[in-house]
Amino acid sequence: MRHLLVSLLAVLWLALPAAAQEGAIEDVITRQFEAFRGDDPVRAFEFASPTIRDTFRTPENFAAMVRQGYPMVWSPGAVRFGPLREVAGHLWQRVRVRDAQGREHLLDYQMQQVDGAWKINAVQVLKAPGVGV
Repeated sequence: MRHLLVSLLAVLWLALPAAAQEGAIEDVITRQFEAFRGDDPVRAFEFASPTIRDTFRTPENFAAMVRQGYPMVWSPGAVRFGPLREVAGHLWQRVRVRDAQGREHLLDYQMQQVDGAWKINAVQVLKAPGVGV
């Protein structure tokens, strides 16, 4: 019994950092959605990784790319978070977004930790059964 209790406590202890990490990642993505909803490309650009920032150089260029390539992200309706997964050494956060027309989209956000803060390094639009893209 004592061994079972120690094992259970060890599992719970190890799960705490993962839960905190997941919450921090969801917070970053949520804050970027809020910036997009508020038409604030400067703030939205702050959540992008150095690679994304180097690629687009300015918040305006970044905003133009998001508006054209990811309209469901620029003007999202409901946002729901799915699982956080590790794939090939990268963390991917699954996100389900309802767009302005009521269509649902499934996205994967690749996250990168930079100086202790989570940044968005990539977004992939996924095709999944029952989800319109």
